[in-house]
Amino acid sequence: MNVVRKRESFVHRHLDPASRMGEILFGLIMVLSITLTAGLTVAEGPEGVRQLLIAALGCNLAWGFIDGIMYVMNCMAERSVRSRLIRAIQAAPSEDVALDMIRSELEPELESLVGPQDRQTFYRATLKHLAGGGVLKTTLEKDDLYGGLACFWLVFISCLPVVAPFLIFSEPTRALRVSNFILLALLFAVGYKWAAYANANRLLFGLAMVVIGLALVGVAVLLEG
Repeated sequence: MNVVRKRESFVHRHLDPASRMGEILFGLIMVLSITLTAGLTVAEGPEGVRQLLIAALGCNLAWGFIDGIMYVMNCMAERSVRSRLIRAIQAAPSEDVALDMIRSELEPELESLVGPQDRQTFYRATLKHLAGGGVLKTTLEKDDLYGGLACFWLVFISCLPVVAPFLIFSEPTRALRVSNFILLALLFAVGYKWAAYANANRLLFGLAMVVIGLALVGVAVLLEG
């Protein structure tokens, strides 16, 4: 297990597949929104392309930082909720009340996996474990920071293929159109991959992501007109 864990990338160790796809999708949508908005007012020629490059990189740097902080705060908030639940279970006036608390928390997850009798046994074992244990720490942990850093990295790195045209072309409109094409292709790839984890129709989900991107492009074009 340790060998396998060492071979995993930093991001894979600290974010689950759905979270990774979500961060990449967020980064792509953010860079698309900012480049389309900035594209309405930038100057012509190389100066306009430079403005688009700075806007795209600056946007995803800022939002990557914000998203990383939000991840850390959410981790601490989730532990705080679980800690309060454990304290409530330990302070329950009777065993039946404590079991009801555990049941209401775990039943939705276990109902499709475990039979009624086994679930009841599990609830009692959980109560026995919690009754003699402490409560969860709600302070900042190292893994929270690593997860936040992984969020920042994914949001930022997702914009790099999209900003590549701003380093190649000297005319803002052409650079923006090529950037949009690359981004739409990436949106389809992310939707297709995400559908695999969600056990959904891959083609449909990929196209849905493209439609979202096209809608943003369409709004920008209309505003420009």
